[in-house]
Amino acid sequence: YSSLFMILGFIGTGKISSSIILGIFKSKLKVKKIYISSRNRSIAKKLANKFGRVKILKNNQEIINKSSIIILGVTPNVGNKILPKLKITSNKKIISLISTINLANLKKLTNNKNIVRAIPLPPIEIKKGPIVICPPNKAAKSLFKHLGKVIEIRNEKLSYSFWSTSSLMAPFYELLNVSADWLVRKGVEKSKAINYITELFLGLSQDAVNKKSNGLKKLVAESQTSKGLNEQALRELQRDKFYIKLNNSLNNVLKRLNKTK
Repeated sequence: YSSLFMILGFIGTGKISSSIILGIFKSKLKVKKIYISSRNRSIAKKLANKFGRVKILKNNQEIINKSSIIILGVTPNVGNKILPKLKITSNKKIISLISTINLANLKKLTNNKNIVRAIPLPPIEIKKGPIVICPPNKAAKSLFKHLGKVIEIRNEKLSYSFWSTSSLMAPFYELLNVSADWLVRKGVEKSKAINYITELFLGLSQDAVNKKSNGLKKLVAESQTSKGLNEQALRELQRDKFYIKLNNSLNNVLKRLNKTK
């Protein structure tokens, strides 16, 4: 599927849709045109002003009519409300970013079988991070392979497990925030504290990527020395059931996703 013929239409212009569009223009992907809705006027205007190939259309049906690939970036409530009112012909390809509407119901709502679900995250803006696609789809892969690491899943229920771990984004940022705030309370200048913590976790993440073939458990072991500082911090968090609570949170998010309609 050639990107030269891609005309993308975004129904909903929130954070993740904006991140995808920003990522596209930082990549080697050559799309013909991108149509976006005016639902979020601030984001839409910024994108249209920045990129000549991005055009705002007020009408969702017009976006669909003019696009070859439709990307659904609205909330579940909005999706359930507006999708039955839109006409999407069978030659259109649909990529849904909606977290809690499953494939079966998406097909009913859109009256279209040519639909896949995708789980991109905000780092797609810098062409980083995993992008889960379910089921495997050539058009979706040809788009997202330029914007991050594509993981194709055939089993929709299994994709919910990946979707659950994407809920760790806010807890991760809060971990950075709490750590930086702790440094500030100890007298470190705020900008230096934020710079140190973000660089620390960036380095740790890159190291984990480089050594992932050895297994993550090995990294945990190698980062500790007997009676050392890392061993102490890890044991205290384990004693306070930090990681058990993390696991419980993932299970609770998965339960919510498994109830999706």
